[in-house]
Amino acid sequence: MTPPISEPTIQQQTATSPIARRQFLAQSTVAAIIATISDSVRADEADRPARILLRSSWQVVNIGDIAHTPGVLALLEKHLPEAEVILWASGNLSDEVAAMEHRRFPKLKIVKGSIRSDGTASNQALQDAVEWTDFLLHGSGPSLVAAKDVAAFVEHTGKPFGVYGITHGGFFSDGSNQLLSEAKFVFFRDSVSLEYAKQQGVNAPIMQFGPDGAFACDLRDDAKAESFLAENGLEDGKFLCCLSRLRYTPYWTIPGDRRKRDATREARNEAMKEQDHAPIRQAIIRVVRETDLKVLLCPEDMTQMAVGKEMLYDPLPEDVKKRVVWRESFWLTDEALSVYVRSAGLFGSEMHSPIMAVGNGIPAIVCRFEEQTSKGIMWRDIGLGDWLFNLDEPSEAAQVPAAVVAMANDLDAANRKAEKARSFVQKLQRETMGILKDQLVTR
Repeated sequence: MTPPISEPTIQQQTATSPIARRQFLAQSTVAAIIATISDSVRADEADRPARILLRSSWQVVNIGDIAHTPGVLALLEKHLPEAEVILWASGNLSDEVAAMEHRRFPKLKIVKGSIRSDGTASNQALQDAVEWTDFLLHGSGPSLVAAKDVAAFVEHTGKPFGVYGITHGGFFSDGSNQLLSEAKFVFFRDSVSLEYAKQQGVNAPIMQFGPDGAFACDLRDDAKAESFLAENGLEDGKFLCCLSRLRYTPYWTIPGDRRKRDATREARNEAMKEQDHAPIRQAIIRVVRETDLKVLLCPEDMTQMAVGKEMLYDPLPEDVKKRVVWRESFWLTDEALSVYVRSAGLFGSEMHSPIMAVGNGIPAIVCRFEEQTSKGIMWRDIGLGDWLFNLDEPSEAAQVPAAVVAMANDLDAANRKAEKARSFVQKLQRETMGILKDQLVTR
């Protein structure tokens, strides 16, 4: 049987047909060009800087919540200087706070918004950022604060994410276990949260203790700080900062805040405020009467000026008041930190002002209670357990005044202790940023 006649291949045609030969050469040239372009694109992608979308910035009524973001930005700048970063901020980031962040990070791009159910962003800037990024990094906070945004990002992009320095297990953490397990890494800012996550079955590939990002905050407004200190007769190194708070922040008292009054929380505040402030007030009295230092009462959130006046300043004996300054207006993180680094140390029942202080080598004593979740345990985790007091335990609360006076009377020893903790935190920051860098290398 005669075999079927088949069309000659291009190679066969080139041997007999000038036209076919030209077609073959043209096709070969186009293929080569396409291959070269593809190789070039792949090379460019491999060579370009890594791109990080930082989901952070939770609220601006608290200088500690503000500090999370510039802290992580400073770590990225220091440890991954080649990376490009866009901040995905919450909608309530104010122009004033954004301007403060831009003074420290002038090239920072900020986007806001959310990812809708169909996978598209609520605005073009966020859409571009989501498409642009290689990796989503969730910043420090009381929980996986932006869980909804992270879940939408993962579902609709398939891109990787990690979590940097959160507390887990409080009333903010419901429903995030599965999502945390999908992260490339989760750094918990206190050991209690880490163990709780393990007990709950969270099984991300890397789970370990990682300091709150606010330890790295280095914002400054030296001019405002120096002016404030001069106006109030406070000299560098010759005063302690004192902060206090109620069990629950009364957000409903802040003008413009939409959160409703909570009668149950308000009642709890009223019931506990004398117990919680008595040891701190006694510490102020002893510092003034037993040392050469003055005391500055200052706020971490917008509600605490009133709290400090009512519970700390007004009840003080007249001889003590003469060397106590009550700050009556709120401030931003840069001015506050510029004051903290000029102080001899901090004490009181807030957390992030002490974090920023120790992150800059300034000693700080922390008082805590049940409503503050487990975040205060980080003080033990970084070697400052004897500067941590549980106000729910009468025996610990009674030790606060003596501990503050001891710190004030031996500032050299206190500074060495703070510096040791700071060095340990910086070691962990290098390690955790190294883990992030490894994830970006494998993109």
